Amino acid sequence: MRHSMVTTSSDRPRERRWSHSTRSAPDALSSILERYHTLVVVGLSSKPTRPSYGVAAYMKARGYRIIPVNPNETSVFGEKAYAMLEDVPGPVEVVVVFRKSEYVPEIVKSAIRKGAKVIWMQEGVVHEAAASRAREAGLAVIQDRCILKEYAKRFVAEGI
Repeated sequence: MRHSMVTTSSDRPRERRWSHSTRSAPDALSSILERYHTLVVVGLSSKPTRPSYGVAAYMKARGYRIIPVNPNETSVFGEKAYAMLEDVPGPVEVVVVFRKSEYVPEIVKSAIRKGAKVIWMQEGVVHEAAASRAREAGLAVIQDRCILKEYAKRFVAEGI
């Protein structure tokens, strides 16, 4: 059984970024992907063989700004890498988590402190208690879903 969870606040305005969607009505994930254009990727590696690199490269090629958070990196895709989420300057929109589930509670605490709008846990990353804490703080929460796959399903005619 998948433990995927998506929650959004219905009072948040939605904007349409792409006109080539084949859906008749927007869903919560589409709304997130259309509204927010900056992805802070926790656990992003500069190694092209790592899933985080491939996913972030794909999203960057589709117009998203990628901000890496990884204490072992200095930069990825020409963007300065930050050791911790708290070090990222300015507002944070979407925090994409490429870390083991055991690290999610601390990432969620940091995301709440930074005023993030969305916590997106990649495939295989689930932490119900941290997800509940994030929802209580007003963040949308996605668990156990790949942002690349969800984007492609909604906005790429040929899919993946």
